[in-house]
Order: sequence, then structure tokens, then C-alpha cells
Amino acid sequence: MSEEQLRTATPPAGSAHVDTGDQGYAKSLKSRHVNMIAIGGAIGTGLFLGAGGRLAKAGPSLAIAYAVCGLFAFLVVRALGELVLHRPSSGSFVSYSREFMGEKGAYVAGWMHFLNWSTTGIVDITAIALYVHYWKMFTDIPQWTLALIALAVVLAVNLISVKIFGELEFWFSIVKVGALVAFMCVGIFLLVTGHRVGGGTPSPMLMFEHGGIFPHGALPMLLVVQGVVFAYASTELVGVAAGETADPERVMPKAINSIVYRILVFYVGSVVLLTMLLPWTAYKEGESPFVTVLSGLGVPAAGDVMNLIVLTAALSSLNSGLYSTGRILRSLGSAGSAPRFTTRMSRTQVPYGGILLTSLVCVFGVGLNAVVPDKAFEIVLNLAAIGILGTWTMIMLSHLLFVRRSKEGVLARPKYRLPLSPYSEIATLLFLGAVVVLMWFDYDGEGHKTVLAVPAILLALVVGWFCVRRRVRAVQQAGPDGPAAGTLD
Repeated sequence: MSEEQLRTATPPAGSAHVDTGDQGYAKSLKSRHVNMIAIGGAIGTGLFLGAGGRLAKAGPSLAIAYAVCGLFAFLVVRALGELVLHRPSSGSFVSYSREFMGEKGAYVAGWMHFLNWSTTGIVDITAIALYVHYWKMFTDIPQWTLALIALAVVLAVNLISVKIFGELEFWFSIVKVGALVAFMCVGIFLLVTGHRVGGGTPSPMLMFEHGGIFPHGALPMLLVVQGVVFAYASTELVGVAAGETADPERVMPKAINSIVYRILVFYVGSVVLLTMLLPWTAYKEGESPFVTVLSGLGVPAAGDVMNLIVLTAALSSLNSGLYSTGRILRSLGSAGSAPRFTTRMSRTQVPYGGILLTSLVCVFGVGLNAVVPDKAFEIVLNLAAIGILGTWTMIMLSHLLFVRRSKEGVLARPKYRLPLSPYSEIATLLFLGAVVVLMWFDYDGEGHKTVLAVPAILLALVVGWFCVRRRVRAVQQAGPDGPAAGTLD
């Protein structure tokens, strides 16, 4: 299929679903912004910091986990891309859940996304504090203080305007991509020349030494899957950004299709390279594996430079999370499913109400860093994984219902489609369910405790729905001036 065919979407008859949460935004994001947001969304804290601890647990088999999870992440974002071309929306999957599952579906999708990104924000500020502690001059500053400073700075930047956000993410992504490319070039050079790293000689055979690909069996690889899923969490942000770009039909297919190549090169490729440069036993939790390698080279300031780059990645992720939740909460608030102040927009067309609410949860993360600084990262990472699983589930369910309506002749699918539907959706939903099961058997980590928290999350969703349903019904009864929000069921 040609690029022109991919970009051309047949406007579906009867797709006049409109959310008031989409109104009032400036179409300020350009093609280069969206492309780099898509690239940067696949490169973040989960790779730069989390890969170190996961290599220490699973060894070289981590590359297999990244490949499998990456495939399903691509299917999710490809399904979201088809929905975007059906109807671009800043409310993204919340708006699509509303269209195909009613207001209850939108409510679940939105608040699970909020759980994801509010806890991811805690992960990010924790990572930032850990990165800054790498430099001895900052080691005496409490971890919670550094986390609070990071939150304050990124919050201030995010409130300025969407254009500033787009520019900041563009340059953050340039730094991240450039750094990974440079690292991989250096790593390949070290591998080819046999230059010693940390007292050892890089070699492809390192992957098969110290226990082989599966040094502790397949179980550790399976148990780190929930953390690997977290690494791909930002890929769906490209769908939110589509609502603030002037030409999503042209921009989105190219941005989404390139994700699969980034997954193979940046995630799978970098992990394979890391296991060839040093034994997997050299990596440890709490330190970026890239910093470990560069520090082992003995080059002055090599580790410092890489640490600065991964610090940029964490700041980028925090910035993106505040951007995303601001738009999602506004979509919820416009339908009555979130507090009214989340619908508020600044004069620069920034939904500051939702952004401030997310920041408030991140302040809790500052407290977590003060009380249990050694456990803060893993505790909230697993909670974020539950939010991600919920968000991805709602995206695939929405797409399944969208396809069903298209088969009934109610809607027309764009030419840019999820391959092998509906089998792709079913396989992805089964995979997401399997991840929850694997988390249950993670007795040594935080996964088991996280699954035990699922009933409490479900109870909170049910109680919350009964608290907001009258307001939701009132908004629906307001008529055409309210959000076109399906039914309560």
C-alpha cells in the first residue's frame, strides 16, 4: 500500500461524534513535533534506568522480553492510529471509549490512564533524583528534595503553551535518539576492535557465558515483563498529540509505522549490545546500564555525559505525562466524570486544571522518596504497569467495537488499518491478561503486591462512578451543547 493510500482516509458517514473536551485547543503541533513525540515516547526511563535492574535479574533473555512486548505495543498504537484517522481527538482513547462503550467505558479508560501517568510521574521524579545523586556534589541533598525541584521545574514549563511543550519534546527526543545512536556506534566499535571495557573484552560470546541466554531459566524473563511493558508506556501519547496537530491524516501513519523499527533498533538492539559489551552480571538496579558501560571505559566524564542524557529522558517523560493527563482529564471533566476544574483552560490554551491534579499526585511521590527512597522506584513502577494494562485494554476493546460497527455498515474504516484484525486485538488482550498472571507470581518483587491492589483499584473505580454518575447524566441531558457521549451503559 502506498504512502498516499495510507494517508487517505475515507470520511465515515455517521462519525459525527463530538466531545466538548476537544474544543478550545490550538493546532500548534507540527509534523516534526508529532514525529519526535512518537520517537521520544518509545525511549524513556524504562530503558535508560530500568534496563539495568532487569538485566541483573533476567540476563540476556531481556532482549526477548523487549521484542515480544514491543510487538504488542506496536499493535496497540497501530489500533489507536486507525481510531485517530477515524476521528482525531485530544481525548484520544477516552473519547473513543466514550463513542463505542459509553460513558462508563470513558470513565474507566480515563482514570486508568491517570493512574498510569500520575504514578509514572513519581517514577520519573524518582529517576531524576537517582540520576542527580550520581554526581558526588549532590549526594548530600535528600532524594525527596531533588524530586520536588524536578517536579516544580517541569510543571512550570508545561503550563506555558502547547507550542513550548512541542518544542521541548522535540529537542528532548533529539537528545535521546542522538545519544542512543552515538552509544550504539561506540558499542559496535568496541565490539569490532575488542577494546577492553571494565577489565573485560567485549564479545558476542558474552551473551552465552555466565549461564547463557537464560541464566536462571525462563521464569525471571517472564517476571520482568510487567516492567518491560512499562518501558513502552509512552507510545500511546502520539494519539493524544494528534488532537493538536493540523494534519493528522498525513502525520500519524508515518509516525506510528516507524515505531516498530525503533523498538527493534533502540530496545532489542541496545539490550543485545549491552550484553556483548559486559557480562550481564555487571549491571545493577538503580544505575543506568549505559552509564555502567561508559564508566567502565575509563574515559573522563563519559559516565557523566551519559548520566546527563538519561536525566534528559526522565525530564521528557515527566513533561509528556503532564501533557497527556491534562488533555485526558479535560475530556473526562467535560462529560462530568472528573472534577470541573479539570476542564479549565489558560489563555494560552493549556488545560491547566488536569495538569495541576496530576502534579498533586506526584507530590505524594515526593513523600514516598522521603520515606522509602530505596523502594520508591519499584513500588510505583508496578502500579503504573496496572494503569498501562488498563489503558491498552480499553484501546483494543474500543477498536474491536469500531470494527464491528464498520462491518454493520454504521461506520467506514480508514484505509490505514490494524493488520489481522480482529485476531490482533484478541491476541493482545490475551497477552495483557497473561501479564497480570505473571505479576501474581512475582513474589520476590512488587508484582504480587500490585495484583493484590487490583481489587482496591476496581472498588475505587466503582465508588467513583457512583459519585459522578448524576453529574454525567446531567451533562448528557444538557443536549447538543454537552459532550456527545453515548449512553451511561
